Amino acid sequence: MMAATGADDLYTELAPDLGGERDKAKRALLSAMYGGLAGEAAALAALMRERFPAAYDCVETAARTGERGGVVRTWLGRTAPAPPAEWWSALNSERGTRAAARRGRFTRNFIVQGTAAEWALVVLALLRRALADEGLGELVFYLHDEVMVHAPADCAEAVCAAVERAADEATRTLFGDLPVRLPLRPKVVSSYAEAK
Repeated sequence: MMAATGADDLYTELAPDLGGERDKAKRALLSAMYGGLAGEAAALAALMRERFPAAYDCVETAARTGERGGVVRTWLGRTAPAPPAEWWSALNSERGTRAAARRGRFTRNFIVQGTAAEWALVVLALLRRALADEGLGELVFYLHDEVMVHAPADCAEAVCAAVERAADEATRTLFGDLPVRLPLRPKVVSSYAEAK
């Protein structure tokens, strides 16, 4: 998607199509990517279909597969759990239609979030090794898209570089040589309270 826009920041690139606000573009893109079509996400869904047909088809195919009771896999092959037996018996009812739609949202989300989690695990493994090998500090926290490292102040620059190297190496390891970056932007603080 980023290669198609020619941008380093996909949300900024899409913002002009949605009133010029980056945060608005981010919310709409994520909503559309996960199947939400309310409000501005509906307009962005059409834009995504037009500009990023392969990416959009990937998540749509995952959703349709899930709605039929099929299973999907992440980039590294983790398989989404199959629907339970009672799911199949409810399929020909109104309740079953809602269950199928929920399953489709789940499988769409599974391939996106699951693949992101796989990338993050590789980043964390590479970063933990670099921190130990270089005596820079220790990894103390990871949640969603935040990594916290406790390190001496005089190591801050080297830790930032290690974080960026880990992200770049994880991207190459999982996806090969992509024409885009999946950046982690380090922020140096002196207190955990300043981390946000």
